[in-house]
Amino acid sequence: MSHTADLVLRNARIHTVDPDLPEAEALAVRAGRIAWVGADADAATWIGPDTTVLDGAGRRVLPGFIDAHNHVRLGSDDACVQLAGVRTLAGIHERIGAWLAANPDAEWIEAEAFDYSAIPDGRMPRASDLDPITGGVPAFVLSYDVHTAWLNSAAIKRLGITRDSDILPFGRVDKDPETGEPTGFIKDFAVRGLSRDGHRALRELGLPWASADRQYGRLAKSLDDAIRFGITTVVEPQNSLDDLALYTRARHEGRLRSRIVAALFHPRGTTAADLDEFAEAARAYADDRLRVGPLKLYIDDVVEPRTAALLEPYCGCAHHRGETFYPAEEFADLLAELDGRGFQCFVHATGDRGIRTVLDAVEHARTVNGERDARHQVVHVECLDPADVSRFAELGVVACMQPRHCAPEIAGPGQDWAENVGEERWHKAWPMRSLHAAGAVLALSSDWNVAEMDPMVGVYTALTRAPLAGGPSWIPAETLDVETTVHGYTMGSAYANFLEHERGSLTVGKLADFVVLSRDIMTIAPADIPGTVCEVVAVGGEIVHTA
Repeated sequence: MSHTADLVLRNARIHTVDPDLPEAEALAVRAGRIAWVGADADAATWIGPDTTVLDGAGRRVLPGFIDAHNHVRLGSDDACVQLAGVRTLAGIHERIGAWLAANPDAEWIEAEAFDYSAIPDGRMPRASDLDPITGGVPAFVLSYDVHTAWLNSAAIKRLGITRDSDILPFGRVDKDPETGEPTGFIKDFAVRGLSRDGHRALRELGLPWASADRQYGRLAKSLDDAIRFGITTVVEPQNSLDDLALYTRARHEGRLRSRIVAALFHPRGTTAADLDEFAEAARAYADDRLRVGPLKLYIDDVVEPRTAALLEPYCGCAHHRGETFYPAEEFADLLAELDGRGFQCFVHATGDRGIRTVLDAVEHARTVNGERDARHQVVHVECLDPADVSRFAELGVVACMQPRHCAPEIAGPGQDWAENVGEERWHKAWPMRSLHAAGAVLALSSDWNVAEMDPMVGVYTALTRAPLAGGPSWIPAETLDVETTVHGYTMGSAYANFLEHERGSLTVGKLADFVVLSRDIMTIAPADIPGTVCEVVAVGGEIVHTA
């Protein structure tokens, strides 16, 4: 029969995320795209002698997840001491000590995912906190959000940092207010250390973490995890032109099973010539497996070390309210320039003043260039003033948010985020329901490796705002329902990246990217969603993972 399919999925409970046909029982795939969606009774006409038939066995099927903000290139590094979940300085010493005992000849100690709350008295870490356990071996420790780095005294010396150092290619040096000596705490690492120049500087200084092979190892491992979790499209939000070779290598070696959208990092100082190179890269990488194009910018940093930009001072501070990386007028002119050149911008903004600065800049760009379908994104939207909620939809700005970030055990009462902002501002924390109700597009994501990559963890948190282990919700008024949440991880993220005609729903003509789940997350209790696995993952109709 001429219209037989390459693959037919039968006997399933398909949540299509297509309002014209919300539920179905079967679908057919031809040449990598969905050829038909409908009732199981009609599926047989699509089956020929060469058709692969996949029995859904009554399981729930969803479109493949689109993770709108996932640092697969940073990944999680097996060569690093893993500090996730350690909440005391003694615990950090124990982990590093055990690693040193197993690696006595190590030339560097590298660690990742330290939690700010592990440092006593709410202060930031110092070299003297590491020196007793690390001795003369240089130590380089990244925070869980990769926004700061923590060095011991040997690493300060090895990296050439002195009391005269201030702004380095890989960060901003924190200094003791009394002695003027570097403390070992490096701010703005995400903004500088992950830039092209910052990475090159660290590589030239001999930091193993920055080597190309270590980078590729992190990427390959994260790509394997993405497919296992049913993430069929990954948006990697911050890359230099140098990093594109990593994706090309992964594709050549068969590791690029998820589709990639790679945004290019636009640090301060990016030139017109750089923008020309960015535009050329967007033209060169433009297929459905690897697309380059959006630009990543920062307007502020993060709440935990009090480097996000707030409208009012941090709790317990008379005056300090954080800074924006650009004066407001300069940023507005910059965004207008980028918008005028046709670039889509992803802007990291966590504080209410930082977010307002971005929204003001988008409004300015519209005044200068006229309205266009730009789909600029505010990424994170952690502390949003109620006066700015409606502006997202009014300005066509996407809210790219990470539900797991607002989990009580990460950001809630007793944690640095909640304590720094203060209880009187908790109502501003990750207002996902308010944004959705106001008509904003939500693009939901993991922010791996800041938080778990598994979309099930994010779905659970969006529905409950409760700890992963169970317990009271934090700000339950801002929870989402399951349909809205699934939309945010599929069509919302597709729309946010101009992919809605190709991905995000199981609709005839779209790419056949779908997942078969072990549990029906649309109907089960939210507490049962974590632990749900993708039993089948298909990309372009090809089954690329089975559990």
